[in-house]
Order: sequence, then C-alpha cells, then structure tokens
Amino acid sequence: MSFYADHIFPHVLDIATRPFWPQRKEVIAEAYGRVLEIGIGTGANLAHYPAQVTEIVGIEPDAGMLERAGSTAATLKLPAPLILAAGDAQALDFPDESFDTVLMCLVLCTIPDPLKALQEARRVLKPGGQVIFLEHVRSPDAGVAKWQDRLTPAWKVLGCGCHLNRDTAATFKQAGLHFHRIRRYEHPKMMRLGSAIIQGIAIK
Repeated sequence: MSFYADHIFPHVLDIATRPFWPQRKEVIAEAYGRVLEIGIGTGANLAHYPAQVTEIVGIEPDAGMLERAGSTAATLKLPAPLILAAGDAQALDFPDESFDTVLMCLVLCTIPDPLKALQEARRVLKPGGQVIFLEHVRSPDAGVAKWQDRLTPAWKVLGCGCHLNRDTAATFKQAGLHFHRIRRYEHPKMMRLGSAIIQGIAIK
C-alpha cells in the first residue's frame, strides 16, 4: 500500500468516523459466538464487543490499519481471544459454516466487489448465522445521489477506495442474505453525501 494509505489515512478515518461511535456500539452488541470482523481497520470496534462473544477474528488488507488494530487491542480487556490477520473479504481463508456472526461496519463502501464479499460472508456463516452491519449507502434523495455519482471517482482516491453511491441493501439480497432487521436513516452528524445509512442484521 502507499505511504498515505498506511500512515495518514488511518488517522483520517478515525476522525471521520467518530460520529458513528454510538451506532457501532448498538450494532456490535448483537454479536455472539465466534465472530469474523471484516475490515477491522484500526480496531475502533474492539471496545464494544459483548460478553456473549467467544472468539474475535479480525481481517484487514491494509498493513498500517492492521498494526494500529493490534495497538488498540493491547489497551483493552477483550471478552474473548482475538486473532488479527491480513485477509481479503472477497476470498476468505476460512472453511464453510465456521462463524456465528460476521461484522461489516463501514467497509462495504470500500471493498472492490461487495457482492463477492457478501457471498463469502454467507459461505462462512453457520446455518442461521448473522451478518451485523452498519454502512453508508446511496442516498434516496435523487439530487444527492447524482452528486454522489459525480464525486465518487475523486472520493475513491481520497478515501482509499470508498464509494459514496453503492446500493448496499440490494447487494445483500443479491448475495442470498435476508434482512432480519434493517433500519434506514440519515445520520445527523454526517455531511449529506455520506449521511444515508443502513444498519441491522441479515441472516443466512
């Protein structure tokens, strides 16, 4: 990865996503059993894992992010053992039906092929397992969505691959996942271009 991606962007990401801390806590409270966190980033979610978690496996393709996740973990008393590893969400190196929960938190905007990533998440989930998610998505406002389309090419460069305009709810359905619960809302502390949010649980 580049110097920017490894050393500067992790700090930018932490600052930019601070408004999501309450929502992260809500989402992660739903985790249970053996958990796969896809795109663990700097480890911002680790402080919120509940007692019903038995193991946390965090994957991340970026070396700088993964290093910071390890540093974050060292400052916390986690409820379960933690394994951190380099990994690609589009080709998970885990057996079928090996996790109870997959966590995706502000990552599907960045993964090059989100459909493949969700298909892989479904594959590694046990029967009845869950994907818990918090994602910014394409705005339901047509005017805002047009600006998302216009600005995404430049935004991807600044945001290390982040897309403003993905219809992530539709991608969940294409991957064969079914919404147990989904909440759609505008985040009051985010700019309009990134304020359309989906949050909830999808099941296998």
